[in-house]
Amino acid sequence: MITCKTPDQIAKMRAAGAIVGDTLRMIRELAVPGVRLRTLNKAAEKYIRSRGAIPTFKGYHGFPAALCLSVNEQVVHGVPSWRKLRDGDILSVDCGATLDGFVGDSAITIAVGRVAPEVQALLDTTRQGLVAGLAAAQPGATIGDVGAAIAQVATAQGLGVVREYCGHGIGTQMHEDPQVPSYGEPGTGPTIAAGWCLALEPIFTLGSPKVVTTSDGWTAVTRDGLPAAHFELVIAADDEGGQLLTLTSDGEWP
Repeated sequence: MITCKTPDQIAKMRAAGAIVGDTLRMIRELAVPGVRLRTLNKAAEKYIRSRGAIPTFKGYHGFPAALCLSVNEQVVHGVPSWRKLRDGDILSVDCGATLDGFVGDSAITIAVGRVAPEVQALLDTTRQGLVAGLAAAQPGATIGDVGAAIAQVATAQGLGVVREYCGHGIGTQMHEDPQVPSYGEPGTGPTIAAGWCLALEPIFTLGSPKVVTTSDGWTAVTRDGLPAAHFELVIAADDEGGQLLTLTSDGEWP
C-alpha cells in the first residue's frame, strides 16, 4: 500500500535524512587511498549513533554493517571488509539512519584520488540521471515517467542501466511501495500524489548492466567486471517541485 506522509512525518524524515547526508559527507572526506572499508563503516556507525539515530542497514535481513560499501565493479550491497582503497578506485556508499521511527536512505559514489576520465564521466552521468528522475517525480506524473527520465540520460551516453535493483517508497520502513525502477515507459505505472516519499537510486554501468551476486550472498558485481556508479536521494512529492529529504544539515548534496 502506498501512503501519503503528513507534513509532520516529512519533517521527521528530513531530520533522519540529514543524519544520512552528514554521514555521507563525512565518508567522502575520509575515503582516501589507504583507508580500510571497515574503518569507514566504524566511523559511520559511531557518527549515526552519536546523533541519536540507529543505523538502518545493520541487521536488516541479516546485513552485518552500517554501510554498504561497493568498490569499482561492485554494484550494491558491498560488505565492508579490511580492503584498502587505492588511487583510482570508485566507492559507492549507501547509508541509512532511523530517527524517531522514520528512515533516511541515500547513496553517493566517490572518486578515490584520480580516476580515469571515462570513470569520472560515469559518476557525473549517474548523478545527472538521478537529477532527471527527481525533476520528473512530481504529482500527476507516473512512475514510468520517472524511470524513463532516468534511463534517457544513461542511453544518451551509452551507459548501462541496472534493472535488478530499483528505487522505492520510504517512511517508517526503508522499503515501502511503490517500486521505482530506473527505466520505464512514460505514462505507465502508478500516478504520483502529493505526500509520496520516494527514494530514487539509479545505478549506471560503464559496460553491460548485467549483474551477479558473489559468494558472500550480498555483494552484487557487474558480470563484465566494468565499473558501476550509484546515487540515491529521497524526495517528498508536492506541488512546489518536491522536497529533497536526504541532504546534509546545511541543505547541500552530500
